[in-house]
Amino acid sequence: MTFWLLSMALGLALAALLVREALRAPREAPSHPDMAIYRAQLDELDRDEARGLLTPDAAAPVRAEIARRILEADRKSGARSEVRAEGSALPLILATIVALGCGGALYMYLGSPGYADLPRSQRLAASERIKASRPTQAYSEAAAEKARPKPAEPPADFAKLMDQLRAAVAKRPDDVTGLRLLAENERKLGNLSAAARAQEQLVRTLGDKATAEDRARLADILINAAGGSVSAEAEQAIISTLNVDPTNPTARFYAGLTEAQTGRPDLAFNLWNGLLQNGPPDAPWVPFIRARMPMLADAVGTDWRDPTAKSPDAAAVAAAGQMSATDRMAMIRSMVAGLESRLMGGTGGTPTEWAQLVTALGVLGEKDRQTAALAKAETALASDPAGLAQVRAAASAPAGTAP
Repeated sequence: MTFWLLSMALGLALAALLVREALRAPREAPSHPDMAIYRAQLDELDRDEARGLLTPDAAAPVRAEIARRILEADRKSGARSEVRAEGSALPLILATIVALGCGGALYMYLGSPGYADLPRSQRLAASERIKASRPTQAYSEAAAEKARPKPAEPPADFAKLMDQLRAAVAKRPDDVTGLRLLAENERKLGNLSAAARAQEQLVRTLGDKATAEDRARLADILINAAGGSVSAEAEQAIISTLNVDPTNPTARFYAGLTEAQTGRPDLAFNLWNGLLQNGPPDAPWVPFIRARMPMLADAVGTDWRDPTAKSPDAAAVAAAGQMSATDRMAMIRSMVAGLESRLMGGTGGTPTEWAQLVTALGVLGEKDRQTAALAKAETALASDPAGLAQVRAAASAPAGTAP
């Protein structure tokens, strides 16, 4: 707010100076360009009369004519000065008012006048405080355990095998194969805390021989056991994974999640945008990232376009160009119908796909189908406010425009 007030004060002060200068009367009205000639003629007339070349009677009418011309030139000069003084002030005043108004409106649209000043150094310090004050892994696991539904009881024979596996690992805590099996099966049973302890023991046992996948799996289990929160312990597993393999997609995803949870949307945006461009397109976290990228882009102050969004290939575009208008419209309607069938049929889709559907139906003039698609999207994206806002914006866009 201090910056906002200071900028407003400086703008008003500058405007006041400009207006005052515009209203100030000129110190000396500019003289007519012929005035010096007339004065020189008067001087020459006086000299001729003094030398006897002209009699007073002959000089009198000439002097009167020169005096008349001087008065006329002086009148014209004063009139021009008055017009200049009066005509230059109003446009400058209006331009100043418009500039101040446009500047204020632009700041209200792009800026955040209601927020306190927060320099970059303070934002970084706040992020570090958030990281330092995170709950421990044990606390987060206990809280998440209370909130999670109790896992279903496994079949009796499988439960017996699990008891035997736990007993065997307890006797041989350095058995790598046993630890892998225990961590995997505890997770399948929903015993996430037990799975996390087994995976931790596995990574400790392997030491430097632990692969990037072993370390990434540990981070994944720790974060899921904590209900999605990235603790300091989980962050260390992420860092350990990236030290071994900087391209590991699981670790890159969780690194972005760490930054998003600790006040660094800029780093989260860069990490996740790169993962969408270079990571596996069918990874389970892709819909999660897509739904949150517009919100991160707003926080960063940039535009974002989904790099994974598919566009027609060159052959399809060329084929469409050779079609008649009727055939081309039929093809478009067929493509829209296919997207509509997939999304409305219960399989669902991403917010971008829902937005494409409601936009296409609006362009085609299918208002009833567009309304039905929007209602279905409201239900499918009820837990994703950012994605739902994207679809609503597409539905409210004028026909023939993209959201």
